[in-house]
Amino acid sequence: MDQDPHNTAGRELLEAASGITPFCVTAPSEEEQNHSKAEISCQVSKENTGKDGLQDSSASQGSNSSMTTKELQEYWKKEKRQCRQVNLVFEIPSTRIVEHHLSKYVMYKIIILQTGSFDCNKSIIERRYSDFEKLHRKLLEDFSEEMEDVTFPKKTLTGNFTEEIINERKLAFKDYLRLLYSMKYIRRSKKFIDFLTRPELEEAYGCLRGGQYTKALEILLEVIGLQERLTRGNPVSVVPTLCAIMVCHKDLENPASAFEYGEKALLHLRVHTSHRYYIPLLETMITLAYELGKDFLALQEELEERMAKKHPLKIFTLKELAVREYVH
Repeated sequence: MDQDPHNTAGRELLEAASGITPFCVTAPSEEEQNHSKAEISCQVSKENTGKDGLQDSSASQGSNSSMTTKELQEYWKKEKRQCRQVNLVFEIPSTRIVEHHLSKYVMYKIIILQTGSFDCNKSIIERRYSDFEKLHRKLLEDFSEEMEDVTFPKKTLTGNFTEEIINERKLAFKDYLRLLYSMKYIRRSKKFIDFLTRPELEEAYGCLRGGQYTKALEILLEVIGLQERLTRGNPVSVVPTLCAIMVCHKDLENPASAFEYGEKALLHLRVHTSHRYYIPLLETMITLAYELGKDFLALQEELEERMAKKHPLKIFTLKELAVREYVH
């Protein structure tokens, strides 16, 4: 008797899910360093995945055995998307001179583009010479060997505001960022990621604490795309930003949008249920689900289970956690 092809496919997916571990090969080639087309490489192996993926992979294997065929197909689609190496290109098209009281400096406009993408995937930030200089000093502390051949534009005693010097530095900083990004351990480092995202995040959280939710949301939505692309190997790191966006939407009475970002945050925490944001996030999601007329029983059960295991310490609300981020 012929076998049902759907049942066969289901069994094959279940066997695959229980026995293999996905990982990504993300180290850039020479061609990537010269900004040719992005090379995307994703492999599947039974061997160790290393520090980046071991915990997520091993934890997810146990849950896959109870998935339906359709759920498994969706699961692997998401895993494959996460495995794609995102390659970024840095451009510095323009500058502006800022004069503030007794200080004067040049701000460099940096456009960060994902290779092969349209304008909707670009991020725009501004940094000054001293910001680059501070990044260079910090990276030398951890990556002195890797940065042996990385040159940094030196300060000049005069002529810092001439068109010639500014244009030279524009090209130098563009090459500098490209070279740093080509090194796997540097582009994944917190210091490099903070250089590209922290000033904007600090401004956004300052607005959030001041009740300026519209302004905070505007900045957070600008920075989240870049943050996600930079931290593709560590999606949990964007959970605070997703939750801050959620808080802004909730306080601006946009429950549907708040719920949407909450779902993204929960997806990142699916194997990190001890994360400090997990219980407050569940509580907020239940409130929003009730308000939107959605089924919240599964969320309620998960919350009760986690609360039963939680050490009896004070649990902050999602908003309380958000306003504590980036407080010096």
